[in-house]
This record gives sequence, structure tokens and C-alpha cells, in this order.
Amino acid sequence: MSREEDRTTRYQEGSLTLPGTVMLGTGVMIGAGIFALTGQMARMTGALFPLAFLAAAVIVSFSAYSYIKISNAYPSAGGIGMYLHKAYGNRLPTAFNALLMYFSMVIAQSFLARTFGAYTMQLFGGDESGRMVSILGVSLILAAFLINLLGNRMIQGVASFIGILKIGGILIFGLVGIWIADSLSLDFSNPGKTGSLGNFLGATALGILAFKGFTTITNSGSEVIDPRRNVGRAIVISIGACVVIYTLVGFAVASNLSLAEIIRTRDYSLAAAARPALGDYGVWFTVAIAMMATAGGILASIFAVSRMLAMLTEMKLVPHSHFGMPGSIQKHTLVYTVVLGLVLTAFFDLSRIAALGIVFYLIMDVAIHWGVLRYLRKDIKANIWVPATAIILDLLALGGFVSVKLNTDPFVIGVAVVTMVVIAVAEQIFLNRSGSSRQPDPEASHGHDHQ
Repeated sequence: MSREEDRTTRYQEGSLTLPGTVMLGTGVMIGAGIFALTGQMARMTGALFPLAFLAAAVIVSFSAYSYIKISNAYPSAGGIGMYLHKAYGNRLPTAFNALLMYFSMVIAQSFLARTFGAYTMQLFGGDESGRMVSILGVSLILAAFLINLLGNRMIQGVASFIGILKIGGILIFGLVGIWIADSLSLDFSNPGKTGSLGNFLGATALGILAFKGFTTITNSGSEVIDPRRNVGRAIVISIGACVVIYTLVGFAVASNLSLAEIIRTRDYSLAAAARPALGDYGVWFTVAIAMMATAGGILASIFAVSRMLAMLTEMKLVPHSHFGMPGSIQKHTLVYTVVLGLVLTAFFDLSRIAALGIVFYLIMDVAIHWGVLRYLRKDIKANIWVPATAIILDLLALGGFVSVKLNTDPFVIGVAVVTMVVIAVAEQIFLNRSGSSRQPDPEASHGHDHQ
């Protein structure tokens, strides 16, 4: 009996404060958005990349509405997994889209880990082979795993400390970079192919990766103090803070590097931008901030995604095996999350990791908004036009991104499609065998508590 009790997932209600929750969200957002996406977005849309960040912020602002309304009504440590369950019940759409979110968050961890390695190696003249980038990224994920084993208060304390340092450091970088630049401007002189609408939409989709960390907050759910108020407030504060920071840094980079230099140094563009502005000291300062930002991001992401997978496991929507491990399901899902992140970090490059992440995330995001429109709108008192607009904007960004990748790297789109087909087929087989899918239709049950 005691062994079975030990298997249950334990959520520490009221263990996360509002500032701590904001730091968890911004930890993921800032780590991914500023340090690695800047150069990739510039390669896709040219000098318009700061505007693509702003366009991404607009899309995410519409998207956040649905998450805030659902979290106010149904705060849960299961976060997005529970939100999907409220809309679709014990059916394939819930399991499929929740797993897309799970994989997109694991991908984000790998993205952060490789960014950590790319910036750290700038202290040693770079890493042409990429071997040390992988090794450093893997080491960071293992360190974050050990900290996550220590509990919520340790995670919150470390994430908050890192968050304060990195936000302050990034603001200093942006302000100093703009102040000493010859001029604050964007070079529109030769946009070429990168100036097309499709490329801009594709870059905007990448920019959404820089903001999607706000969903980390929803996975904290009932562990947040006064979640019906503070989850929504934390989401708004995190997005607002990142809009200011991304805009500031985007213009600072564009003002200190040519477009060709930004693209060439796309995996560590902030460090490259610091060199003409501040010399070697600027590079060292930027690398230190990048190391803290990416470390904090991985810490927060592992914390949230392992809890979402644990909730899906307890809801009997995904298969689970202990593999002989002791402890709770929550500990097991933490191990699975870390192992998958280690594999991606070791074998995938930054651009392909980002591509997989944005495709999975946008499809899941559309499912969330459709669930609000189709099943939850009356229960959560949501306006029709906001989630409807979010769906249209998501599809525009996804269409632009897929179009660009089909021309430049069709392999990664093929991997995304095959992965989604495998997830859908495997989940349908699991649900049929377990009997989980033979639940009341969500139109009749979505308003009930499935916890």
C-alpha cells in the first residue's frame, strides 16, 4: 500500500509565489528568444527581424487570452494537458495535442542547451566541430535535472535568482548597445528574397518560440498561490516584460552588426554584437548572461513539462512504465523528459530543433483555441472573436514557416509530419486498448472536473 501511495504525483499547492511564477515563465521565454532566435530570424526575413519579434508578440497576445480564461476557471498543475481534457475529454485530440506540447517543450530544452554550449564556446574561440556544444548542452540538462529533484522551493529560488541577474544584464546590454551605436536603424537597402511576406511570416513563427514560454506558467497551475488570479497575471507580466526586452535587444543587435554578420553568427549573435560595441569585455559579459539565461530556462522548462506528462499519465491518456524506478510518477516523467532532451541535444542542430518545436506548438495552440470556441466558451465566459483571431494568426504564421522550410529544409518538415502520424496512431491504439476513449462525449462532459 505504501508503495502505491509513493507512486502518486504530489503537487505542492501554494508553493509558488507570483514573482516566482513570473520568473519561471520569463526564464524559458528569454532564454530561447534572445540568444539563438535572433540570427535565425534574420536569416529568414533579413533586416525586418525586430519587426518579426513584434508581430510574434501580437499573435501570442491573442493566444494568451484562451490560456488565461481557462486557467482562471480550471487552475491545475496539469496545465495544458488538463485544458485540452476539459475541452475534448478522454479522446485522441486531448492526448495527441498534449503530447505535441510535451515534445515542443522538450525540444525547447534542447534548443536552450545547445544555445548554452554555443555561447560558452565563444570564450574559447568557438567550436567548429560542434562537439563541445553538444557536450556542454548535455551537461547543463543533467545539472538542471539534479536541481529539479530538490523540490519546488529550490527550483523557484534558483530560477528567481538567475532571472533577476539575466534580465538586468540583458537590459544593460540593450541600453548600452543602442547608446553607443552609430545610429539606431534597420537596413532595408537590400531585402531581396528575405523581404517576402512568406519569409516574414516564417520568421514571425520562429519569434513565437521566444514567447511560448508563458505556457510554462499554466503548467504550474494549482501550485501557484491564489492561482485563479495569479496565473493570468503572471502570463501578462511575462509577455509584457519580454516585448520590451526583445525590442530593445533586437534594435541593439541590428545597430551594431550588418545583416550578413548577424546571419553568419546566428547561433551566438548577441555575443558577436557585443564585440564592436564593448570589445572583449562585452563578449564575456554577454556570454555570462547567456549562460545564466539558458540555464534558468532549462530549469523552468523541465519543472513544468514533467508535471504535465505526469498529469496525462494519471489521466490514463498516455502509457507509462516504471522501468524498475522507485518514487512517484512525477519523478519518472522527469527522467523521461531529461533523457529525451539529452538525445535531441546531442544529435540535432539549433535550426532543426527550432523548426520541430514551432510546428508542434502552433498545431497544439490551434487545438486549444478551437476547444475554447467549440466546447468551453460559455463555461469560461470567453469572447468568440479573440480565440478565432488567434487561430487565423497561428495558421498564417504556420503556413509561412512551412512554406519557407519546404524550400530550404524539407527534411525537417518530413520529420515533423512522420512524428505526428506516429503519435496519433500510437495514441489511438493505446486509448482503444485501455478503454480510455470510451468516455462520455466531451459535449456532454467537458464542463465536469476530470481530475
